[in-house]
Amino acid sequence: MSDLGGELRTALRDFPQGVGIVTAAGPEGPVGVTVSSFTSASLHPPLIVVWVGEGASAWPVLRTSPLFAVHLLHAGQTELSDLFAKTGADRWGDATKWESDVDGVPHLLEAPVRLRCRTARRIAVGDHVALVGEPLEIQHNTGNPPLVRFQGRYTSVA
Repeated sequence: MSDLGGELRTALRDFPQGVGIVTAAGPEGPVGVTVSSFTSASLHPPLIVVWVGEGASAWPVLRTSPLFAVHLLHAGQTELSDLFAKTGADRWGDATKWESDVDGVPHLLEAPVRLRCRTARRIAVGDHVALVGEPLEIQHNTGNPPLVRFQGRYTSVA
């Protein structure tokens, strides 16, 4: 019997994907996770979608949080991406430049794009959930090429 999930993962490695980090405020402090499945969903009304695995350490907070932030990374932020992808890592230590907004949502200060969102919907699909967000605030600093994953490695479109 073939492993279609494994075949799908291998095939999709040839599709370049931008890299981001989703953050939220939890009752025990901030949470965050690296993601590579992010897209705009609608311009009218403005909506974005980020896919989060139900097994992600941040999912218990994202499952109920009314607010979250998506940070799209630049090509020089591979270490930050790895930090938020690693299980059990100290994501909020000295290596991470961040601050909480008035609602407690953690913002990564060096990300070139940040979307502060209100949770509009959560849609379970397989082992992931589409976290649909309505942007409330957008920070966008141009000039740096984005961080991209392609064939299982980081690369840049520069």
